[in-house]
Amino acid sequence: MVRPAAPTIFAVATPPGRSAIAVFRLSGPSSSRALELLTNAATPPARQAALRWLTAPGSGERIDQALVTFFPAPHSYTGEDLLEIGVHGGRAVVAALAEILQAFPGIKPAEPGEFTRRAFQNGKLDLTQAEGIADLIDSETEFQRRQALRVASGGLREKVAQWREIALQIAAELESQLDFSDEGDVGENDFRLAASWRRNLEVQLQEELRNGERSGRLRNGISIVLAGPPNAGKSTLFNGLVGMERAIVSAHPGTTRDLLYADIDIEGFPVTLIDSAGLRESGDDIEQIGMDRARAAVEAADIVLWLNAHDAVAEPVVGDRRFLRVWTKADLGQPAPAGWMELDCRSSADLHRLVESIVPILGSLAGDGAEGLVLRSRQRDAVGKGVDACDRLGAHLATGNIELAAEECRVVLDALESLGGGVDIEDILGEVFGRFCIGK
Repeated sequence: MVRPAAPTIFAVATPPGRSAIAVFRLSGPSSSRALELLTNAATPPARQAALRWLTAPGSGERIDQALVTFFPAPHSYTGEDLLEIGVHGGRAVVAALAEILQAFPGIKPAEPGEFTRRAFQNGKLDLTQAEGIADLIDSETEFQRRQALRVASGGLREKVAQWREIALQIAAELESQLDFSDEGDVGENDFRLAASWRRNLEVQLQEELRNGERSGRLRNGISIVLAGPPNAGKSTLFNGLVGMERAIVSAHPGTTRDLLYADIDIEGFPVTLIDSAGLRESGDDIEQIGMDRARAAVEAADIVLWLNAHDAVAEPVVGDRRFLRVWTKADLGQPAPAGWMELDCRSSADLHRLVESIVPILGSLAGDGAEGLVLRSRQRDAVGKGVDACDRLGAHLATGNIELAAEECRVVLDALESLGGGVDIEDILGEVFGRFCIGK
């Protein structure tokens, strides 16, 4: 049965709103025909930009002068005929062109991520690269950009190929044991070789899981909580690090009663900074709720900056969380206790010194984006299944149960295939591509 051609899709690939230029993207078999109808001219040579007037079919009314580029299949981002039309970014121009395109037979608006999904379906990239592209679009700091680019460029894809090659070697050895054991051609040395390969593969998968957990903090952000007693300068420090007046600063104790969040970039590290309620004894029910939330935030934080400017206050037990003691209001002349960093929250030099002390901690927690590649929960789950199957595979090899060992090897291969999207995972595809921008 001949599979019907997918409809041609279109979308504005640039952000909405008034802009100098808006870029329309079309992908599918009707892309070239749509351009010819819009310009009353032949499609320009492949991958050569051409300046053309766009007119409304039927009335011949001019819409705008555009820069058009045609990328014939399969040498395009999606693997299909792909057209890019650059017009002026006025809202009226964008609306007029979108209305005309939607009226063409066989052309429909794209769904979120549909361009990249077609690229995946046409073998232009695998699922890990598609996820890397999504992270690259969402990257806000230098280290996030660096990390996402490694995945989008095929870093994880290459690793998966290496792991898969080892698993295939193990599978071949086990199958030979099953198929030719009676012929005497396969000996004990081959069995030991399969066991050695299995150990090597499991070690590599476990190492990637560890690196991915560390590097995942770069993708998801690192939380820093400002905690301590009332009037310790938490909100003043919060505003200083954010670079604007976000938190209310008052001499009245208990002004901050809830958690206040801000996403900031500290030397390339994505940080979620959290201001919290001052911790003290209080009979105010509302303030108590704020303090309970502050304590919970401290427990969950990656880094805690414990601020104090007055008397000794009991510090919370934070386990293995990073804990930095900061003695604020140093400008008042009260010397800091031993082991505390002195800080004037309103001094740019002191803020810079504090940031410099935090950066090494951030680096120790998350690295610089050059390590782990398994960053998403879906990816970690797949690698985790591979590790578990490798472990069971080793147990079956140790007892000589080759049939069960061969089955576990197939489980390993399935887990690795799912990383790149090589198995039937329609629900996963919908989750991945549904988070993309419309024009991607």
